Amino acid sequence: MAVSSAAAVAAAVAVKLRQRIGPGSEVTLGDLGKCVVGHTIGEGGMGVVYRGWLYYNPAGRFAGVPEHPIALKVLHPLIRGKPRAERLFRHEAEVLSKLSHPNIVHYFGMFDEDGELCIAMELVQGESLAELLQRANSRGGALPRLPVAQAWHYLAQLLGALSSLHALGIVHRDVKSANVLIRTDDIAKLTDFGIARFPTELAKQSGGMAPGTGAYMAPEQVMGQPLDPRADLYAAAIVMFEMLTGITPFDSPTRTELAVRTAQLDEPAPPITQLVPGMPAAMDLVFARALAKHRDLRYGTARELGDAFRAALGLPDSPGWRAQAELSKVAKTLSMAMPQLAEGPYGHLPETAEDAPILQRTSALPPIAPSQAVAQAQAQAERYATDVMTAFKKG
Repeated sequence: MAVSSAAAVAAAVAVKLRQRIGPGSEVTLGDLGKCVVGHTIGEGGMGVVYRGWLYYNPAGRFAGVPEHPIALKVLHPLIRGKPRAERLFRHEAEVLSKLSHPNIVHYFGMFDEDGELCIAMELVQGESLAELLQRANSRGGALPRLPVAQAWHYLAQLLGALSSLHALGIVHRDVKSANVLIRTDDIAKLTDFGIARFPTELAKQSGGMAPGTGAYMAPEQVMGQPLDPRADLYAAAIVMFEMLTGITPFDSPTRTELAVRTAQLDEPAPPITQLVPGMPAAMDLVFARALAKHRDLRYGTARELGDAFRAALGLPDSPGWRAQAELSKVAKTLSMAMPQLAEGPYGHLPETAEDAPILQRTSALPPIAPSQAVAQAQAQAERYATDVMTAFKKG
């Protein structure tokens, strides 16, 4: 009898193992359709990412839409079942579900396949900015590591994504070159929202250290203090420094993660003009302010930081950069107009002078039709998103 029970348990385990998500398996994505899972394309501490093929449900709301590739992020098997890991994974899905921006990976949904959590998202055909820089570093040659115009091209898209993200009241908290994906047509996409938090929420400790990547962390994040958008802007400035020099300002091969974090607290960044020949002196001033140890001394918004870099480099304003500003205004309007957001942690975002014109247009609509205000803002968002994609797309 005991042998029979053991055999039954072993058989059940074998069946369960066969059901696990992996190459060749099929995953039901609710009423969206199904995903046929392909090969692994990435792996991190939180999850394994597979290339998949999405087939829409012929009786669902996307009936008739052709099948296409997607990325399927599955909670890592080594941490499956651990409550904190599952909370972080669900939180990433929750944040992504609120976002719609041409420079943020598109989200399809989170699903539970026989106890395995997975997030279906856009498959970005290309490589990460970190991989692009690694390849550029291997070629060597004179600095800047990326041409100035190319570095600004990627930075403008990153700052545009952050501007809309911050307008919704969300701080990414892990902005770095590895989390910026560059499509083959040169569109940049911000990804990995696993530790994104709302500004009012305290940074949770993990193993005695605040979550994040030391080389890009603002001093207040290293200290585990409450964060606001200026922490993301600090990290974005480090990404810009990395694109020009090939290195981050506080990291080195001989430093441990703890040493790098300590350097963020008390070391000044090296002047960019000492590293990159011909770099305008104004860039030293921009980086000094962008990487100030006290956040009150830094640039307050993504738009302000971007304009400072653009002016220091002598680059003209562009339609894409202007469209990013309008898109972030619409994002904030939407967050204020939607009841489900206003009641949650996104609500009560401070109004700024920049918001006045678009909020005025929204408030001028009949009070009996709030859905019209949302629909109008969404239509504006789609138009500005198209402008952004058109302006930044290669060719």
